[in-house]
Amino acid sequence: MIIRRKDSLLSEIGEVEEILGRIPSENVIDRFGLEARLKELNLELERLPDHIQEAEKLSLTFRGEPVRGSSAISADFAGNASSAFVDAFSAVVAGLKGALKYSGPIPDKESSPLMITGMATGSYGFEMELPPSQGELFREDANVGKAVEIIKDLLRVSAKGSDDDILDIVEEIHPRAVRKVADFLSIVSKKGAWCGLEFRGSYFKFSSLDEIRISEERLRQENISENEEVYFGEFQGFLPQGRNFEFVVSDGSEIIRGRLGPDIEDPDVLNREWLHQPTRVKFNVIQVGQSRPRFMLLSLNDLGSR
Repeated sequence: MIIRRKDSLLSEIGEVEEILGRIPSENVIDRFGLEARLKELNLELERLPDHIQEAEKLSLTFRGEPVRGSSAISADFAGNASSAFVDAFSAVVAGLKGALKYSGPIPDKESSPLMITGMATGSYGFEMELPPSQGELFREDANVGKAVEIIKDLLRVSAKGSDDDILDIVEEIHPRAVRKVADFLSIVSKKGAWCGLEFRGSYFKFSSLDEIRISEERLRQENISENEEVYFGEFQGFLPQGRNFEFVVSDGSEIIRGRLGPDIEDPDVLNREWLHQPTRVKFNVIQVGQSRPRFMLLSLNDLGSR
């Protein structure tokens, strides 16, 4: 993190300068290594960006049985709930990067940590600091703020939106990331609590324990079906910028509209090699509750002749 690195450099520069101040200038050999180190530190400091965006913060608050008004919260509940929220946040960040798998460790969890910096006002909870922007060389930082926005939207639509609204978010991140959010809601609701999330001037809070339990159920794996379906037909068109396609089933019974998965790096190859060609294709199909199914082509390896 640039802010912490800058503080570290300034601290070490001060220590090295203090030591050099105690060594006579004629003691060339004693000063040589320290002067070389001081030069390295100053060079690294000069290379850091001049303008560092201040770290953004979110507020995660709770109500219910583990909370005593705005004055106290169960330590056990606070630790478990905050840890589950961090897991959900890390999973959403990984999902936005296209790096989240269905099992195994959450990628890069330690590289984008949330830091508790204080207690949130109002209901009892936490103020958490997001990793600060690290400049143009770290464009993936944009996923950090977006991840919080998505979690807030997911809480809102799971409580008040339609199944299609939830599915829009499932498609953007990953079913596993959505399950991590459900895990967080489970830990909160099982202790008789509900929560609220504030970020960038926008706030969502559950109104009751029943509402958060309903949200958890809607985000559970049992309510999100995912399977593979094989069709034979022809692609009618691809839109590389929107990563969308249209596929006509060979018997004319159905027109399938869907999206290309993140692992397909060159969508134009589909227009060049597969447009209007008889094709056997395997789609990944996701559905939330009573939503309409969504079709995704995950890999070019899922294409072939009859």
